[in-house]
This record gives sequence, structure tokens and C-alpha cells, in this order.
Amino acid sequence: MSTDLTQALEKHFGFSSFRDGQRRVIESILSDRPTLAVFPTGGGKSLCYQLPAVLLEGLTVVVSPLIALMKDQVDSLVSHGVAAARLDSSLSLEQVQTVQADMLNGRLKLLYVAPERLANENFRNHLERVDISLLAVDEAHCISEWGHNFRPDYLKLSHFARELKVSRILALTATATPPVAEDIRKNFGIAEQDHVQLSFHRPNLELHVTPCLEEEKRPILLERLRTDLEAPTIIYVTRQETAEGLAAYLKRKGLSARPYHAGLRDETRSACQEAFMSGDAPIITATIAFGMGIDKADIRRIIHYNLPKSLENYTQETGRAGRDGQPACCELLACRDDLLVLENFIYGDTPSPEAVSRVLEQILMRGANFDLSRYDLAVSNDIRPLVINTLLTYLELEGYIIASSPFYSSYRIRLLRDMDQINLGLEPSQRKFFTRVLSTGKQGRTWITIEPAVAAEEMQCDRDQIVHELSSLETHGDISLKPTGIRHSYRRLKSPEKMQDLTSRVQQLFLKREAQDLHRLEQVLSYAEEGRCLNQHLLNHFGEDQPDPCGHCGTCLGSSGGKVPGATSPEITLEHAEIIQGLLDERHGPLRTARQLARFLCGLNSPATSRTWVVLPTTGRRSRLTTHDAFALLQDHPFNNVLAYCTSLIIP
Repeated sequence: MSTDLTQALEKHFGFSSFRDGQRRVIESILSDRPTLAVFPTGGGKSLCYQLPAVLLEGLTVVVSPLIALMKDQVDSLVSHGVAAARLDSSLSLEQVQTVQADMLNGRLKLLYVAPERLANENFRNHLERVDISLLAVDEAHCISEWGHNFRPDYLKLSHFARELKVSRILALTATATPPVAEDIRKNFGIAEQDHVQLSFHRPNLELHVTPCLEEEKRPILLERLRTDLEAPTIIYVTRQETAEGLAAYLKRKGLSARPYHAGLRDETRSACQEAFMSGDAPIITATIAFGMGIDKADIRRIIHYNLPKSLENYTQETGRAGRDGQPACCELLACRDDLLVLENFIYGDTPSPEAVSRVLEQILMRGANFDLSRYDLAVSNDIRPLVINTLLTYLELEGYIIASSPFYSSYRIRLLRDMDQINLGLEPSQRKFFTRVLSTGKQGRTWITIEPAVAAEEMQCDRDQIVHELSSLETHGDISLKPTGIRHSYRRLKSPEKMQDLTSRVQQLFLKREAQDLHRLEQVLSYAEEGRCLNQHLLNHFGEDQPDPCGHCGTCLGSSGGKVPGATSPEITLEHAEIIQGLLDERHGPLRTARQLARFLCGLNSPATSRTWVVLPTTGRRSRLTTHDAFALLQDHPFNNVLAYCTSLIIP
């Protein structure tokens, strides 16, 4: 098998040898054993399922939450002559149908899907008709409640694997502490001997921690960057506005820097990434949105301008440096003030018991079959979508509801040809049908908006027939079609014996998550302050025994560590109190409760405040509520202090 595998590797991918750990993982998979591969960032995880996919009969399904990574890998596989495709939210309905047809007809070897795709009952029905040779789960740490990046949709993957009778499973991650790895093994039935873990030690990376005050950060950063202006550098920050402000500051100082964050337009982000890859923009100031799937081997510096959310995040981000094996520097500018922002994010995400109870009632007090908009549920209850998704997943796993296929509630139609031209290509019955569909819609200046369910009721036909006909017209270039308003269908299986008990159990889930996230911040602070070898600290965190100091990190060289400084928590002043009282007098709907008001004053966006437009008292102009002068008024105050103050102002 050893020789055969090497020959297959060279034939299909052009590599003459395997990297550490790859052969062992592949041999385990080909021996029909569920396997866990924990490889550091850039360790070559993807080949561990791509080569078996080519060698095995049937289809390999790869679950990944990263759309950009899916696209890059599919493009690369196709260029190597491997039949691969992806199903994600960026595809049109016609493209989705083409991929599904290729899958059902056995024309694909690899299919990349987002985890939520497997929650689609219709898609699972298609998969039941396919011979699935391997299920590969990327970013597998997302399945663990102990993980730093928990995703509720991942909780259902092991259930789906059993339902689809998939015996070969490969779970992959770059960041798994011992409890997380144990969780992954338990969920997927992976034996401990089939857990393949490579060392996280990167001897070419110099790790440094520089304790500093907030006002010292920019001068320190400038000094570091000026030592080599052309060195490819990623500067990680917490907030989008910090990325923008820091890039502007560096430009004023004569450095070529660009910001990157999720709030920028797609084309702006793409241009930024391309400029960094080509060397035109050597310095990027970025939130954690930047870096996933970046294949640049010569990144020489990773600087954390703000504290990371966890040591797992930190390791993943620093792991993007020096992939060419040459020396690279990773520095953390450690200021205690950063903890405040991160803690406020954590506290602000936790819903109140009242909000949890309200959402549960709205879900479980419906009929036996129902559909809902997760977005509307989030906005109406002012709870983040991730919380709504977690809650729905919990209800599924506990057997209260089961999800069926999602659908779009409305479609926007734009005619690309005159009706007379469109009709020339249609049969008489099709012309009549299309005309009737359009007559049920609302005519705008350019677009006609229809609701297929309403149209189907008026026309006494099947909703799917309307969607199929519209898709066919789009394929032929007659119309442009934009689906909107995704809704998720469910069937209620049982009702809770006591709603209060269910509410309490669900609330405990969120409180447990909050405590774990806060503990991860404490681990980051411990790393910065403890004063022992930084490499030893990180390796121990991931369960590796490293008896000797590395000899080349900042602590070993005597240039890192010490108490992390920060400003003392400020008081809420009389001026603050007057502004807040004025805000309350304006009686904004999304600021009714103490928790909503506290989030707003701490500068934390929420679904309801982001969507609400008001007339601002200072300008008299209509604008989003989050542009109000009081938004983020107390962003440098601890959330719990602000919440206590708001509770004293608002009587429930």
C-alpha cells in the first residue's frame, strides 16, 4: 500500500512524498476507520481527504463553513482533473440543481457543502440515493461545546452521519485542546489510536509579548514596522473601526497599509486580498475575517494589536506566518483595556431568561407543521442569530422539532427582454402561466416581487411549479431572478411538559457558554503575564509535553512578559446620566429593557437596533438608531456595571 499511495499522490496531485502525519491518516481512512487529524495551520489537512476521495468508489462529502476556502479548493481540484463541486449560498438555483444532478448521476468525486446544507431534508434525501465513501468534517472543533468557535449546525453532523450510514469519517481541525479532541472523538465514534496529532511547535516563529498602555501601542507598532517596510505583515485588531483607523494612521506615516474586515464590500475585500498576495500592499490591518484560506508562504510578521479572544484563535492566526520555513515574528501588544471590549461582547451575547422564554413560546406554541424566519425571530426578540440557531438546534437534538427543507418566501423578477420576445420562446400554456404569475406580484420601478405561496394559492397550483418555471426562464436569459426572505420549515414532534423547566435548561446552556468564553480570555492574559517560555505555554495548552524552554521566544530572550497594564474603570458621570435619561425619554422600542439599553451604551450592535431608523434629536435627520450620540457612550465601561446602572433606571 505504501508504494501505491505514493504513486497515487504523484499521479493525481504531483507531489513526490507525503508530509508528516498525512500517510497515517490516509491509511486509517482507507482501512475504514473513523479518524481525527489535528494538524497545525498549513499542515496539509486537505490532502488527507482529497487523495482517499480519488481512490475510493463513490462520493466524498466535505463539510466546511468557509465559502472562500471551498471555492479555492474546488478550483484547484478541477485544475488537477478531479471532479469536484460545491454547494453554498453564493450559487444560483440553477447552479445548485446542476451540482445536485451531477451528484445523483455519479459524476462527482468530491462535494463541498456548508454544515447547514445537511439540515436540509431535501438534500439529505438526495444523499440517501448516493454512495458516500467518506464524510470529511473540516473545522471539527466547531462541534465541541468546549471549542472556541462553536457552531450549532455542527452538533447535528454525527447524527446525520449515522442516518446516512457513513462508516468512513475524517474530522479535521487546526486547534483542538485535549477536551475538544475528546469531544470530537466521542461525537464521531473515533478510537483514541486513530487520533493523529502533529506538534504545534513552529521553531521558525519568534513569539513575543509586549505589555503596554493603549496610548503606547501606535508608537510601538510604527517602530516595529519601520524595521522592514516591505515585509508582508498582518496586524490583527478586534473592531472594524480600529482596522480602518489604524490603516489611515499608518498611511499618514508613509506606510502602505490597507484595512480588511467583514463590513467592507466584497469587491473591496477581494482587491485588498489580491494586493496583499501580490505584494502591492505589504501591510494589512484586519479583523479575524482575514486569513482563512490565505495561501501566502512568506508572511514575515503577525502583530496582534488587540488581545485575541482565545489561545486557539491566537495560535491559528500566528500560524499563518513563516509557512516557507524562514524566520517570522509574532508579537502580541498586551493591554488590559482590550479585555473590556472582549468581555462586553461575551456578556452582550447572552440572552436574558425572559427573551429565551419568549422565543421558546413563539417556536413551540405553533401548529404541528410551521415555518419561520430566523432573521425575523432574531430581530423581533433582539437576540443574535447565532443564539437563535443554537436554540433551534437544541430543540432538534432534544426531539421537540425536526427541520425540513428551507425555502424562499419571495422572488424579485426583472424582465431582460420585452414580453413579446419572451413569449416567442414559450408554449401557449407557458405564456398564460407566466402572465398569471406576474399578475400576482407587486410592480416596482424595475422589479416585480412575487410570493410563490400566495401565487400558488391564487392560481390553485403547486408552489414548486412556479419556482421551477421561473428558474427555467432565468436559465434561458429571459428574466433575472433574486430569491429573498429565507424561511425554515419544521415539524413539531412533542411539547415540553413544563415550559419553565425547558427555559431554565436552555438558559443554562448560554450561561455555561458565557463562562467558557470568559475563561478563554483569562487563559490569554495568563499567557501574556505568566513569565515562562511562550512556546512551552502554548504547547501545554494543546496537550503537548515540552520539558525544555524553546530558547528563542521573547521570554527566553528576556524581552517579553510582565504585568499587563491598563486604565482603571471610569465612573458614570452626571453628563452621561443626562444623555442616557434623554435617550430613555425618546422611548425607542429596541431599548425597552435594561439589557438592551446596556448593550447599546456599550456600543454593541443588536438585530433590532441595527434595523431601527429614527429622527435624531441633534440633527433632525432620519438615520439608524446606532448613529445616535448615545450609542457606545459607555464603551470603556464594564458591561456588568452598565447593566446594573441601566437596571436601576428601568423598572421591568
